[in-house]
Amino acid sequence: MLLLLGYDFCLFLILFVNEAQATDFDDLGKLLFGGFALAIAVAIVLVCVKLRLRDKNPRKSDFLSISNVSNKE
Repeated sequence: MLLLLGYDFCLFLILFVNEAQATDFDDLGKLLFGGFALAIAVAIVLVCVKLRLRDKNPRKSDFLSISNVSNKE
């Protein structure tokens, strides 16, 4: 029963896709490039803001080493 239902659903989807109107993809390249450029610009701005905040409030953290340090005198 489920197999028949799945088969009917797939047929419906195929018919729906075939009847769909063709879309206009003339400006798709420009939109993709614009979105990519916007994402790069936002990333650069966020990094600059993060670096400025880090410079204003430096966090003093203890250095943690996993190597054995022996005092040689």
